[in-house]
Amino acid sequence: MESIAANIECIQEQITAACIEAGRDRAEVRLIAVSKNHPASFIREAFDSGQIEFGESYVQEFLEKYDDPELENQGIEWHFIGHLQSNKIRSIIGKVSLIHGIDKLSTAEELSKRALQQNLQVNYLLEVNTSGEASKYGMAPEEVLSVAEDLFMLPNITLCGLMTIASPERIKAQEEFRQLRMLLDALKAVAPDPSPLVELSMGMSGDFREAIHEGATMIRVGTAIFGWR
Repeated sequence: MESIAANIECIQEQITAACIEAGRDRAEVRLIAVSKNHPASFIREAFDSGQIEFGESYVQEFLEKYDDPELENQGIEWHFIGHLQSNKIRSIIGKVSLIHGIDKLSTAEELSKRALQQNLQVNYLLEVNTSGEASKYGMAPEEVLSVAEDLFMLPNITLCGLMTIASPERIKAQEEFRQLRMLLDALKAVAPDPSPLVELSMGMSGDFREAIHEGATMIRVGTAIFGWR
């Protein structure tokens, strides 16, 4: 198996190639290394190779890594990419730079309440279930615009874009990525201030090239960096 550093270098090269094919600026696409279920030593190896942004999905695991002496105060930029329950928000708020998985208005309201209590400004993405699969979290695409006005009014939190986990079939996935991009455009059209709405978190190890072609600004890659868990 290649080293973690070599895997990251390979993925970065593939991101560059996909951006060239899509006619996009390479600086528009960020790699989020999905480190859930992998030890702190793997994260440190990736960090030492130049990877700054890491995604975690489970609150308790994230908190353990956040306080791990090997990772503490290293300048890691943490993303919470898993499903987030309202009662877990207080545990991670202020510790992550971006929350990807807000999928209900009520969860956004709780996030706003906690941010207001702690005098924090919190950035988040709305998770959308573009595949329609019952096993996946996320708001239905047709729901997004119906709650948009309420979301925009919530204090101390900023909606920065949308996130999805696409179907396993690449052709379907590309259609779903396109749908998410169009939904973000529709959201910008009704936003009081559309300037923060810039992020599309979509694409993983098996489909990030398609996601980049459809406008992804963040791809979430785990297996291709760290191997199977």
